[in-house]
Amino acid sequence: MNSPHTGHEPPANLGDQDGGAPACVLSFNASDPSGASGIGADIATISAMGAHALPVVTSILVRDTAEIFESFDIDSDAVVEQARSILEDATIASWKVGFLGTAEGVSAVAEVLSDYSDVPLVSYLPNLSWMEEDAQMAYLDAFRELILPATMVLVGSHKTLTDFLLPEWDAERPPSARELAVAAAEHGTDYVLVTGIPLPDQFIDNVLASPQGAMTGERFERFEANFVGAGDTLSAALTAIISTGTPLDTAVAEALSFLDQALDAGFRPGMGGVVPDRFFWALPPGEQPSGEEGLTDTDNTADDTVPPAPHSRHVH
Repeated sequence: MNSPHTGHEPPANLGDQDGGAPACVLSFNASDPSGASGIGADIATISAMGAHALPVVTSILVRDTAEIFESFDIDSDAVVEQARSILEDATIASWKVGFLGTAEGVSAVAEVLSDYSDVPLVSYLPNLSWMEEDAQMAYLDAFRELILPATMVLVGSHKTLTDFLLPEWDAERPPSARELAVAAAEHGTDYVLVTGIPLPDQFIDNVLASPQGAMTGERFERFEANFVGAGDTLSAALTAIISTGTPLDTAVAEALSFLDQALDAGFRPGMGGVVPDRFFWALPPGEQPSGEEGLTDTDNTADDTVPPAPHSRHVH
């Protein structure tokens, strides 16, 4: 596994390149009291990248570091007003969509997105199996119809994206990242960043793909730990890097590297999963993370995690 950077400077090439004001990144996401995922994770990650987060709360999760128990809706008009008020004041360089609460919330956010079609959008689709079936289906239908057409990069685990984009898939082999990108493109999405693609010999792949094929990615050794908030961290990091004008393939490589080190320095604040340390780079020289050592006591959950890299990294 790579050693985390332990100097006093933020990760290289991720902050403002010209020494001026940081780029503004707007995030639509749920409030998560654990700080592992949701808007808290986005603020921490975007800030760690040297950008300025503009958080718009879309719902309120009731959860701990182990599971989500419930979600309280926020009125869709309130979501729109949050976004409109800051968009009339600040210029954004990129934005991210996370969990939007309900189908009505999806529609409200899509209304805002439609007025800024030139701003690159990264959309993250988490595992929503905790939702009631009818609400989940309505949410996914709205997300497919209203968010995907505006999305530059759709981020999600291989299982989640397969269930969402190719629900009728019945081949013996799992779909490739390119096949998922083809399915996403049918709804207007340019690229997919697929995490947790199973490979032989305890490896997984993380691949950026377009309908033409795989573009870049990193192959990681499967790591037997349950990380919470990895997907929000990866997608927020990618959104922040894109805000600097970094080419997409480079941005994906940097976002995966950032996540790798954040997970390597991960810690367990409660009795549930391990939370990525988005400020791993702020540790004093020589000081090791105070969190988990080994991180081998629980199994990976593919829908909210991207396991850390092995000792040697294979980039393709």
